[in-house]
Amino acid sequence: MQPVNRPFLPYLTLFLAVVFWGMSFVGTKIALADFSAFALVFLRFALASLFFIALMVKRGLPSFSPKDHLKLFVLSLFQPWLYFICETFGVQMTTASKASLIIANIPVVVLILSILILRQKSSFVSITGIICSMLGVFLLISGDYDLNWRQATVNTGDFLLLGAVLSAAVYILIVNCLGTAFSPVDITAMQVIYGMIFFAPEFIWTFSDTDWQSISSSALTALLGLVLFATIGAFLCYNYSLSRININKAAIVLNGVPLVTVLGAWFLLDEVLSPLQLLGGLIVIIGVTLTNSAKGQLKN
Repeated sequence: MQPVNRPFLPYLTLFLAVVFWGMSFVGTKIALADFSAFALVFLRFALASLFFIALMVKRGLPSFSPKDHLKLFVLSLFQPWLYFICETFGVQMTTASKASLIIANIPVVVLILSILILRQKSSFVSITGIICSMLGVFLLISGDYDLNWRQATVNTGDFLLLGAVLSAAVYILIVNCLGTAFSPVDITAMQVIYGMIFFAPEFIWTFSDTDWQSISSSALTALLGLVLFATIGAFLCYNYSLSRININKAAIVLNGVPLVTVLGAWFLLDEVLSPLQLLGGLIVIIGVTLTNSAKGQLKN
């Protein structure tokens, strides 16, 4: 009996990854109401580490050399350590909707750094995408109802999120330059474990910042959702879809993450973007789409 062909399954898992990652910004915002930023990221990575350690034991421990561990150590400084510090504190200081739209610019910054550092040639489409994304981010920040240019009260969280975008872009460039003989599962597992180790001292130092006896059920639910869906489920779904869908198509579909966040934040957090920010968000999505579609046209 031949196995049943399910051509829709890779697209379903890709859709689930988009939903999980989109809602992760909303979940982070909810969890931060009771958890301190460092408590949230440490617990998220500690719980995810238990899953990946069990998975590695079942699959067989990867034979990383000391040099491999050094590479992973450096990579983990950018992603997850620096990235999640900037992202978590950024989400805490701004809206979940705006955060997801700013984070969506990671592919654009990767392209910019590739042009500036790796001297990669770019097409007209990719340059147009970069300009659109930069304009969109400007509108997202300048269109904030609370912005006061005269008093220079620009939201610090927005700039922390730009730091998260930069750290993720640097991480991607390092991975592409180094290359590795290990599977994405093994690399991700080690990064999650290193992330737990990096966040442990900060968690201990700020332990008293969280009122552990009055954590709400909604914050606990958000934490478990971030671990099970955003950290573990989204990764497994996305990698399954990548094994069966063209990577360029998958990258374009991921542009739906900010849309999921905006809808989720509107429904669960009562967040509303100004008309100018909505325009900026649309321009960001257009810019990232153009950048992703132009990747195949780039030449070294």
